[in-house]
Amino acid sequence: MGIVSSIGLNLEETLQSLMAGRTGIGKITILDTIHRDEFVLGEIKLTLQELKEQLGVNSLLPWTRTALLGVWAAREAYKSAGLSVDSGKRIGIVSASTVGGMDRSELYYKDFLTEALHSNHIDTHHAGNSTEMIADDLKIKDYLTTISTACSSSLNSIMLGARLLQHNLLDAVLVGGTDALSIFTLNGFNTLMILDREHCRPFDASRRGLNLGEGAGFLVLEKASDAKNKNIMAQVSGFANANDAFHQTASSDNGEGPYLAMKRAIDKAGLHTDDIDYINVHGTGTDNNDLTEGIAMIRLFGEKLPPFSSTKAFTGHTLGAAGVIESIIAILSMNNSKIFPNINFRNAIEETGLIPVDKLTEHNMNHVLTNSFGFGGNDSSVVFSNGNLNQQIR
Repeated sequence: MGIVSSIGLNLEETLQSLMAGRTGIGKITILDTIHRDEFVLGEIKLTLQELKEQLGVNSLLPWTRTALLGVWAAREAYKSAGLSVDSGKRIGIVSASTVGGMDRSELYYKDFLTEALHSNHIDTHHAGNSTEMIADDLKIKDYLTTISTACSSSLNSIMLGARLLQHNLLDAVLVGGTDALSIFTLNGFNTLMILDREHCRPFDASRRGLNLGEGAGFLVLEKASDAKNKNIMAQVSGFANANDAFHQTASSDNGEGPYLAMKRAIDKAGLHTDDIDYINVHGTGTDNNDLTEGIAMIRLFGEKLPPFSSTKAFTGHTLGAAGVIESIIAILSMNNSKIFPNINFRNAIEETGLIPVDKLTEHNMNHVLTNSFGFGGNDSSVVFSNGNLNQQIR
């Protein structure tokens, strides 16, 4: 696994922040926006130039922040898995992004009628540019594709990667996603009126919206038979994608899409709802998501709802990278027998009465569920199981 976000530049820093209850959300210092004093964000406190210098990449190439963050996390995952271009394996990459290269291409928008100083970033705008840059950095050539399904993007990349292995099209696959903060993104969510000007409060009665964040995360997936002598951090045991086809930006009142995604992921894993030990919920802090996700969980689990928490108050909502970042956090939870808290929670939502885990809690886990629900109703859930369990994906 590899990760970079506002709470850490690697796995160890991330774990330490989660254990300490230390949020990465704060005053805007990197993004050049007129809203600098209005909102708080989950920024990675490195400039574009500092990222390039620390990674040692070719500075003559048109790098975007999204691509650089992706390379940062992908290198950590690739190294920890012991992969290389000389391994003889068929290696692929399935990466996700929603922002793409907008942090650079939006600069071209400002000057294309005059100096056109940023014209070299036209081709970096699309979501696939960061995937191509990561693949080039790691010399991955056997398979390359990009997924952009709003906030469920990187969970869907995990699903596709698992299926590529199941069908023997690859021997190893790097899956995950990357998204950087941009002016367009901040303005867009501000227009939707779902940004909280203070620290977000997922699943709290006083919630007012989300805090945006940025980051990247990647997992290396291999078949169990090929990973016998490796440190298996988790198994991808079940996954599902559903769509409630209700609204462009809202979930249906009964949470049909989230309900179906969770149920089918658990079914695919060959498990029962009682087997799920923890849920890392989507939990954005918006009025609609937290209510409908809660309703969907009550529908599926009834009175036996497992412990759950949202970790977006740590990192901010990292959009296309959220699913994989929160998958990594859920796997860290399982491997360390710790549920990381739903910070900033005070009072339950009246309609559901659900209370998330709000302090660091010791808890043994064999199966954890991660949710990511995107605009357009693209809803995904993945079940991760203890790497020591003798279990195969169905």
